[in-house]
Amino acid sequence: MIRVRPAGPGDVPVTLAMFDSAVAWLTAQGRTGQWGSRPFTGDERRTEQVASWQRGGGMHIAEHDGEPAGTISIGPAHPYVTPATEPELYVQALVTDRRHAGHGIGRALLDWAAEQARERGLGLLRVDCYAGDDGRLVAFYESCGFTRLAPFTVGEWPGMLLERRITG
Repeated sequence: MIRVRPAGPGDVPVTLAMFDSAVAWLTAQGRTGQWGSRPFTGDERRTEQVASWQRGGGMHIAEHDGEPAGTISIGPAHPYVTPATEPELYVQALVTDRRHAGHGIGRALLDWAAEQARERGLGLLRVDCYAGDDGRLVAFYESCGFTRLAPFTVGEWPGMLLERRITG
């Protein structure tokens, strides 16, 4: 069973550890383009980024069998993407602890975000992601009901902006 709850201050190190597990997994596959190869834990900039999501109230934790298994942060769009032409909810970050891979944590968090948009009367949920390497991350979002809007780059980092229309 997956339960989504608001993140508290104590969830900042938990979330950093989730990113660490994802970075280690990606690095082991030779896929360092998304988040690099260094752990988030101990990186001052990454710690402040995660802490700001928590302080802003948009960070939530998915628990699987009572353990933190994934994190999502929702809020305003990142400044590097094209602004929406209508009110939206934006997925600022999504990560699953690799120990819980294969249990649908990421998909459940995205469905939860879509429900949050619906409850707020919003018809648009957007997200951006890494679009390099084999494109598997973009394909994951597409499998969760998102469609491609536009590619973009930040420095040399290739990204894709995606949207999911909310109905009902």
